[in-house]
Amino acid sequence: MDMISNSVSSAKRYSLVLSAVHMVYRLVNSTYTVKELTLRLTRLLCQFIRASSASVYLVHPLKKNVIICASFDNQINIWHDRPRDLKDVGEEVLAVTRGASVLRHDCIGLPLVADDYLGAIFVRREGSEEPFNNFDHEMISVFSEQVVTALKNLQLHQEHEKIILGSIASIGNLLKKQALEGLTHAPVYMEIVKILAQDLKVSSEGIKHLEYACLLHDVGIIDVPYAILSKRGGLSSNEFKVVRQHTAQSVALISSVEFLKPILPIILYHHEKYDGSGYPSGLKKEQIPLGARIIACVDAFEAMVQGRPYRSSLSIDKALAELIKYRGSQFDPKIVDAFARLASQKKFRKLLSSLKT
Repeated sequence: MDMISNSVSSAKRYSLVLSAVHMVYRLVNSTYTVKELTLRLTRLLCQFIRASSASVYLVHPLKKNVIICASFDNQINIWHDRPRDLKDVGEEVLAVTRGASVLRHDCIGLPLVADDYLGAIFVRREGSEEPFNNFDHEMISVFSEQVVTALKNLQLHQEHEKIILGSIASIGNLLKKQALEGLTHAPVYMEIVKILAQDLKVSSEGIKHLEYACLLHDVGIIDVPYAILSKRGGLSSNEFKVVRQHTAQSVALISSVEFLKPILPIILYHHEKYDGSGYPSGLKKEQIPLGARIIACVDAFEAMVQGRPYRSSLSIDKALAELIKYRGSQFDPKIVDAFARLASQKKFRKLLSSLKT
C-alpha cells in the first residue's frame, strides 16, 4: 500500500513539474519585454505555488546593484525600475541576488543564475498558511531555470532592437544635418501620438508599434532629392510622384527587420485619406490601419503649426480648425474629435504649443 501511495505521490509531483515547465513556456512565448515577463511571472508564481506574494529582482550586469523589481500580492502588481525605489530591498534580497538561497516556512528565495547572477525570485506565505517544504523549493527551482533562459533571450532581443532602431533613426539625424528640420519631428511628437492613441483605446502593444512608426515612418524621404524637398513653390506632377514613393521606400528600408513587420502597414499607408483620395493605394475609412490614421492627423497638425518652405505656419487654433474642416474627408472623424477634445486640456495643449518651437 505504501508503494502505491508513493507511486501516486511521485506521479503527481512529476505532473506538477511538467505543468510548471509548460506554464512558463507559454508565458515566455506570449511575452515580448522584460517588464511584462517579470510582472506576469509574479502573478503566475502566486497562483501556482499558492503564495501570498511573489517578487522578482534583477541586477545591473555591470554595477551589480538591484535595478528592477516586480511584485504581486494577489491583488496589486507593482513595477519599480528606478534605483531610488529599491534602496531598502534588504540584505536578504541582496544576498540571494549574489548566490545565496532561502528556505523557511514562510519564504523561499532563489537566485537567477546564468553565466552570472541575474537577480532573484522570492515567494512568501502568511504565518497562518501551510509552510513551504522541500518540494515547493524544487518547484521554484524549475521556474527559476526556465525564467533565466527567457530573461537572457529577452534582454538580448531588446538590445538587438535598440541597435537596429538607433541605426535607422540616425537617418533622421542626417536629415537634420542637411537642414531639413521640416521633415523631422519635434521631441513631443511621439508623446502627442501616444496620448491620442491611449484616448482611442489602442492596446499597449499597438502603442509600442506606434512608437516605432513615429521614429521610422518617413525614413524613405532620404531617397528624395534635396531640390524637391526644399522647393518653395508647388511641386510638378513628376516631382510629386517622386515624393509619393517615400512610403514604399521607408518600408523597403526596414522590411527585413522581423520585429518591425507589424508597423509596415502604418508606414506604408500614413498618407492615405479617409475619403480614399490619398496614396499609395487609395484606401478609405477602416481600410486604413488605425495607427496610420492617427499619424496622418498628427503629421498634418505639426506641418501646419511649424510651416513648410511652401507654406507659412498657422496658430494652434487655426490648425485645429483645419483638422475639423477636413474631418471625414482627409481625416478620420473620431480621431479629429479626440484630438480636439484633448486640445482643450492644459497638458495636451502645452504639448501642442511645443510643436512650434
